[in-house]
Amino acid sequence: MPQPKYRKIAVLGYRSVGKSSLTIQFVEGQFVDSYDPTIENTFNKMVSVNGQDFNLQLVDTAGQDEYSIFPHSHSMDIHGYVLVYSVTSMKSFEVVQVLHDKLLDMVGKIQVPTVLVGNKKDLHMERVIKPEEGKKLADSWGAAFMESSAKENQTAVEVFKRIILEMEKADGNAPSEEKKCSVM
Repeated sequence: MPQPKYRKIAVLGYRSVGKSSLTIQFVEGQFVDSYDPTIENTFNKMVSVNGQDFNLQLVDTAGQDEYSIFPHSHSMDIHGYVLVYSVTSMKSFEVVQVLHDKLLDMVGKIQVPTVLVGNKKDLHMERVIKPEEGKKLADSWGAAFMESSAKENQTAVEVFKRIILEMEKADGNAPSEEKKCSVM
Protein backbone atom coordinates (compact mmCIF):
# COMPACT_ATOMS: atom_id res chain seq x y z
CA MET A 1 0.00 0.00 0.00
CA PRO A 2 1.53 3.36 -1.01
CA GLN A 3 2.11 6.01 1.65
CA PRO A 4 -0.75 8.48 2.12
CA LYS A 5 -0.19 11.75 0.25
CA TYR A 6 -0.52 14.90 2.32
CA ARG A 7 -2.60 17.59 0.62
CA LYS A 8 -3.62 20.98 1.97
CA ILE A 9 -6.78 22.51 0.52
CA ALA A 10 -8.09 26.04 1.11
CA VAL A 11 -11.84 26.70 0.95
CA LEU A 12 -12.42 30.32 -0.10
CA GLY A 13 -15.41 32.52 -0.86
CA TYR A 14 -17.67 35.37 0.18
CA ARG A 15 -19.26 35.30 3.64
CA SER A 16 -22.21 32.99 4.32
CA VAL A 17 -21.97 31.03 1.04
CA GLY A 18 -21.61 27.73 2.91
CA LYS A 19 -17.83 27.17 3.10
CA SER A 20 -18.00 25.79 6.65
CA SER A 21 -21.20 23.84 6.00
CA LEU A 22 -19.63 22.15 2.98
CA THR A 23 -16.40 21.37 4.85
CA ILE A 24 -18.14 20.05 7.99
CA GLN A 25 -20.54 17.99 5.88
CA PHE A 26 -17.53 16.34 4.20
CA VAL A 27 -15.46 15.85 7.37
CA GLU A 28 -18.18 14.95 9.87
CA GLY A 29 -21.13 13.98 7.70
CA GLN A 30 -23.49 16.50 9.25
CA PHE A 31 -25.14 19.70 8.13
CA VAL A 32 -24.69 22.70 10.41
CA ASP A 33 -27.70 24.96 10.00
CA SER A 34 -26.65 27.76 12.34
CA TYR A 35 -24.48 30.59 11.03
CA ASP A 36 -21.50 31.55 13.11
CA PRO A 37 -18.96 33.55 11.09
CA THR A 38 -15.68 31.64 10.75
CA ILE A 39 -12.35 33.21 11.56
CA GLU A 40 -10.42 30.19 10.33
CA ASN A 41 -10.73 26.48 11.07
CA THR A 42 -8.59 23.56 10.01
CA PHE A 43 -9.92 20.04 9.58
CA ASN A 44 -8.10 16.79 8.82
CA LYS A 45 -9.52 13.77 7.03
CA MET A 46 -8.16 10.63 5.41
CA VAL A 47 -9.70 9.82 2.04
CA SER A 48 -8.99 7.13 -0.51
CA VAL A 49 -9.28 8.00 -4.20
CA ASN A 50 -8.38 5.47 -6.89
CA GLY A 51 -6.59 3.27 -4.35
CA GLN A 52 -4.39 6.12 -3.09
CA ASP A 53 -4.85 7.40 0.44
CA PHE A 54 -4.79 11.15 0.96
CA ASN A 55 -4.28 12.85 4.30
CA LEU A 56 -6.23 16.06 3.71
CA GLN A 57 -5.86 19.22 5.69
CA LEU A 58 -8.78 21.53 4.92
CA VAL A 59 -8.43 25.22 5.72
CA ASP A 60 -11.92 26.68 6.13
CA THR A 61 -11.27 30.41 5.74
CA ALA A 62 -13.08 33.53 6.90
CA GLY A 63 -15.47 35.02 4.34
CA GLN A 64 -13.72 37.41 1.99
CA ASP A 65 -15.00 40.30 -0.05
CA GLU A 66 -13.58 42.13 -3.04
CA TYR A 67 -11.70 44.52 -0.74
CA SER A 68 -10.12 41.88 1.48
CA ILE A 69 -6.36 41.64 1.36
CA PHE A 70 -5.61 38.10 0.25
CA PRO A 71 -3.90 36.47 3.26
CA HIS A 72 -0.42 35.19 2.45
CA SER A 73 -1.21 32.05 4.49
CA HIS A 74 -3.88 31.13 1.91
CA SER A 75 -1.21 30.67 -0.74
CA MET A 76 1.57 29.04 1.31
CA ASP A 77 1.83 25.25 1.00
CA ILE A 78 -1.70 24.98 -0.43
CA HIS A 79 -2.09 22.24 -3.03
CA GLY A 80 -5.61 23.05 -4.22
CA TYR A 81 -8.48 25.48 -3.85
CA VAL A 82 -12.22 25.09 -3.48
CA LEU A 83 -13.78 28.44 -4.41
CA VAL A 84 -17.37 28.67 -3.24
CA TYR A 85 -20.22 31.01 -4.18
CA SER A 86 -23.92 30.79 -3.46
CA VAL A 87 -26.25 30.26 -6.42
CA THR A 88 -28.60 32.63 -4.57
CA SER A 89 -26.13 35.56 -4.48
CA MET A 90 -24.81 37.55 -7.45
CA LYS A 91 -22.47 39.36 -5.04
CA SER A 92 -20.82 36.07 -4.01
CA PHE A 93 -20.38 35.13 -7.69
CA GLU A 94 -18.65 38.46 -8.37
CA VAL A 95 -16.44 38.14 -5.27
CA VAL A 96 -15.31 34.61 -6.19
CA GLN A 97 -13.99 36.01 -9.49
CA VAL A 98 -11.99 38.69 -7.65
CA LEU A 99 -10.67 36.07 -5.21
CA HIS A 100 -9.49 33.87 -8.08
CA ASP A 101 -7.58 36.81 -9.60
CA LYS A 102 -6.00 37.67 -6.24
CA LEU A 103 -5.11 34.02 -5.72
CA LEU A 104 -3.28 33.77 -9.05
CA ASP A 105 -1.44 37.03 -8.31
CA MET A 106 -0.36 35.71 -4.91
CA VAL A 107 0.88 32.30 -6.10
CA GLY A 108 2.41 33.73 -9.28
CA LYS A 109 0.91 31.12 -11.58
CA ILE A 110 -1.58 31.28 -14.42
CA GLN A 111 -3.44 28.22 -13.15
CA VAL A 112 -3.77 26.32 -9.87
CA PRO A 113 -5.81 23.19 -9.07
CA THR A 114 -9.27 24.63 -8.44
CA VAL A 115 -12.86 23.51 -8.13
CA LEU A 116 -15.49 26.24 -8.44
CA VAL A 117 -18.55 25.32 -6.39
CA GLY A 118 -22.00 26.85 -6.73
CA ASN A 119 -23.44 26.05 -3.30
CA LYS A 120 -27.04 26.12 -2.01
CA LYS A 121 -28.45 24.52 -5.17
CA ASP A 122 -31.34 23.21 -3.05
CA LEU A 123 -32.70 26.78 -2.77
CA HIS A 124 -34.42 26.63 -6.18
CA MET A 125 -36.74 29.59 -5.65
CA GLU A 126 -33.91 31.94 -4.67
CA ARG A 127 -31.48 30.97 -7.44
CA VAL A 128 -29.97 33.88 -9.41
CA ILE A 129 -26.88 32.21 -10.93
CA LYS A 130 -27.54 29.58 -13.60
CA PRO A 131 -25.37 26.43 -13.70
CA GLU A 132 -24.18 27.45 -17.20
CA GLU A 133 -22.75 30.70 -15.79
CA GLY A 134 -20.69 28.84 -13.19
CA LYS A 135 -19.51 26.32 -15.77
CA LYS A 136 -18.50 29.09 -18.18
CA LEU A 137 -16.48 30.85 -15.46
CA ALA A 138 -14.75 27.62 -14.38
CA ASP A 139 -13.93 26.79 -18.01
CA SER A 140 -12.33 30.22 -18.44
CA TRP A 141 -10.10 29.41 -15.45
CA GLY A 142 -9.29 25.85 -16.55
CA ALA A 143 -11.00 24.73 -13.34
CA ALA A 144 -13.50 22.02 -12.49
CA PHE A 145 -17.09 23.07 -11.77
CA MET A 146 -19.77 21.56 -9.57
CA GLU A 147 -22.96 22.70 -7.95
CA SER A 148 -23.68 21.43 -4.49
CA SER A 149 -25.90 21.63 -1.49
CA ALA A 150 -24.13 21.30 1.84
CA LYS A 151 -27.40 19.77 3.06
CA GLU A 152 -26.80 16.81 0.73
CA ASN A 153 -23.77 14.86 1.94
CA GLN A 154 -23.04 13.23 -1.40
CA THR A 155 -22.19 16.49 -3.12
CA ALA A 156 -19.78 17.50 -0.35
CA VAL A 157 -17.85 14.26 -0.82
CA GLU A 158 -17.83 14.74 -4.59
CA VAL A 159 -16.46 18.29 -4.28
CA PHE A 160 -13.43 17.16 -2.28
CA LYS A 161 -12.91 14.06 -4.42
CA ARG A 162 -12.84 16.36 -7.44
CA ILE A 163 -10.21 18.71 -6.00
CA ILE A 164 -8.03 15.67 -5.24
CA LEU A 165 -8.32 14.62 -8.89
CA GLU A 166 -7.47 18.17 -10.01
CA MET A 167 -4.38 18.23 -7.76
CA GLU A 168 -3.28 14.83 -9.04
CA LYS A 169 -3.75 16.00 -12.63
CA ALA A 170 -1.58 19.05 -11.91
CA ASP A 171 1.09 16.70 -10.49
CA GLY A 172 1.00 14.64 -13.70
CA ASN A 173 -0.83 11.74 -12.05
CA ALA A 174 -4.02 11.85 -14.08
CA PRO A 175 -5.93 8.70 -13.11
CA SER A 176 -8.09 6.74 -15.48
CA GLU A 177 -11.78 7.50 -15.13
CA GLU A 178 -14.37 5.30 -13.47
CA LYS A 179 -12.52 4.41 -10.31
CA LYS A 180 -14.13 4.54 -6.91
CA CYS A 181 -13.65 6.93 -4.02
CA SER A 182 -14.17 5.83 -0.44
CA VAL A 183 -14.27 8.13 2.54
CA MET A 184 -12.88 6.75 5.79
